[in-house]
Amino acid sequence: RFIAKPCALGLKVQANGPQKAQPNAILEKVFTAITKHPDEKRLEGLSKQLDWDVRSIQRWFRQRRNQEKPSTLRKFCESMWRFTFYLYIFTYGVRFLKKTPWLWNTRQCWSGYPYQPLMPDLHYYYIVELSFYWSLMFSQFIDVKRKDFGIMFTHHIVTVTLITFSYVTNLTRVGTLILCLHDAADIVLEAAKMANYCKCQKLSDLLFLTFAVVFIVSRLGIYPLWILNTTLFELYEALGNFPALWVFNVLLIVLQILHCFWSYLIIKAAYKAISKGKVAKDARSDVESSSDEEETVPRSKAPHSAIATNGTSGANGTNGYLTGATCSEEH
Repeated sequence: RFIAKPCALGLKVQANGPQKAQPNAILEKVFTAITKHPDEKRLEGLSKQLDWDVRSIQRWFRQRRNQEKPSTLRKFCESMWRFTFYLYIFTYGVRFLKKTPWLWNTRQCWSGYPYQPLMPDLHYYYIVELSFYWSLMFSQFIDVKRKDFGIMFTHHIVTVTLITFSYVTNLTRVGTLILCLHDAADIVLEAAKMANYCKCQKLSDLLFLTFAVVFIVSRLGIYPLWILNTTLFELYEALGNFPALWVFNVLLIVLQILHCFWSYLIIKAAYKAISKGKVAKDARSDVESSSDEEETVPRSKAPHSAIATNGTSGANGTNGYLTGATCSEEH
């Protein structure tokens, strides 16, 4: 509020949100009291009642839904907050791990286990990360609901469970490696979003492609070869079989499955970016759009009618004259 917003305004980030739908009492009542996504039968009924064609009513509902989405300014502030957190916690994690023996030799993660002292720096690192992911889990219900809501919610549950479980069972040494590895790509992603909100398309594309490389190398390369190798094989060799080992590894494998899914989406977007010369719209875009958004005036069934619908006369005889829609998109 006090830092990100002035920065956004200084970078000329638009404070306004998506274009507002033209006020219409009948459609507003349906939207607020009945449904935000009317079916075909209801659309036809509204079309007859308002003397609008169905596509115009669909467009109105689309604009009205988009109207409830946050403005570009708010999204910039949210991304700047996350960027600041990821940058801070990643820097802290790197500085902490540089002093530990298990950064370069993962077998040290299991040396003396379970009687490993909980260092204050490690405790602070864990608690801050756990607090952040708990906040993400709760804020997801009040933030923009994206298309991968289920996948992200699963990711947050797995992450919180992993952090808590590893803390309780004192598997914190390998936990610090996992946390630091995952924070690296998120820094670049949030930076790419901020560049996109600032209309710096070339910088945004460059950062997105950098994010794609960092994400794939860290999640599909380093994570399985470094983290899963030590938890699946070195841990078993050092300590043998025990229940916590299997629970821990199942959660880590679920996380790897999510990595594979996201890597597919990232590679797909990166391919479009290279082939078309710019980053394509993310499949998780929080603003709805369609090919008919180019039309700026709804085609009334009776365009020459002089009868005012909803008690107000307008250019086309209705109170529903729409001026078109512009869509705000984000990576």
